[in-house]
Amino acid sequence: MLSGVTLTEAGIDVVALKPTEVDVRRAAELDVDAATVDYEGRDAVPDRAALADLASGVDLRTTTPVRADGFDPLGDDGLTEALPPGVGRVLVAGHQAYLTDQEAERAVAPRLRAAAADADDPWIGTEGIERVAMAVGGTQFEVLSPTTARDLRALRAAGFDGDVAVYAPAVLTEDEDDVLDAVGEYAARRRPVRKALPEGAATDATATGRARDVLSQAVRDYALVGEPDAVADRVAGLKDAGATTVVAYPARGLDPFL
Repeated sequence: MLSGVTLTEAGIDVVALKPTEVDVRRAAELDVDAATVDYEGRDAVPDRAALADLASGVDLRTTTPVRADGFDPLGDDGLTEALPPGVGRVLVAGHQAYLTDQEAERAVAPRLRAAAADADDPWIGTEGIERVAMAVGGTQFEVLSPTTARDLRALRAAGFDGDVAVYAPAVLTEDEDDVLDAVGEYAARRRPVRKALPEGAATDATATGRARDVLSQAVRDYALVGEPDAVADRVAGLKDAGATTVVAYPARGLDPFL
C-alpha cells in the first residue's frame, strides 16, 4: 500500500469523507485545509460535536440532500438547523440509495432554490439536475466523468465565470487489483459502464475477460487513478479545462495519506 503521499502532492484541494467509513475528525490530520462530509443516510450524519471539532481546524462543508427529511427546506429541516456555525453546505438532490420512496418523489427545483437562498455560499450538486443547478447558481459541484474536461471547456467558452468543484474517488496506485477492489463497483454503477458490462459480472479484482477490460477503462474515466504524479497531471488538466477545485474521496481510506 502506498503511504506517506499527501493529498496536496497529488494536486487535490479538498478531502471528501464518508462517515460510515472514518471518524470525520481525522481529516484534521491531513495536509489539506478543506473537507466535505458525504451524506450516507440520516443515521450516519456525524453529531454536532464532531462537525464542530473538525470545522475549527478546516474549511468544512457537509452534503445535504434537499429532498431528505432533516434537510428539506420546505419540510423537516431539523438537521440543517443543528449544523454548527461555520459549516458550509453542498446542496444535492440526493442519491436514491439514501432516500425513502416518499423522499425521492419530492420536487427538487423548489427545494434547491429555497435551500440555496438560506445557505451561505453553497455548492450546488449538478448530477442529474445540471440545468436546475446552473439556474440556482453558486459553485457548481460536478462528479468526474469521461466528458468532464470537455464539458468544462464548453462551459467556460459559453461565458460561465463561476466556480466549479469536481468530485472523484481517488486511488493512488497502478496496481490493477487494488484499483478494482477500491473503485470497480463505483464505476460499474455509472450507466454507460453498467450497459457495457456482461450481466452478472464481478466488479472487483476478481473480474476477468471483457468485464475486466471494461472496468479497467471505466475506473480511469470516473476516478483519479494512478501514481501521485499521474493523478496530479490529471488534476492539472481538469483545472486547465476550467475546474477551480478538485475534491477527492480516498477510496482506500485515509491511512495512505497520513
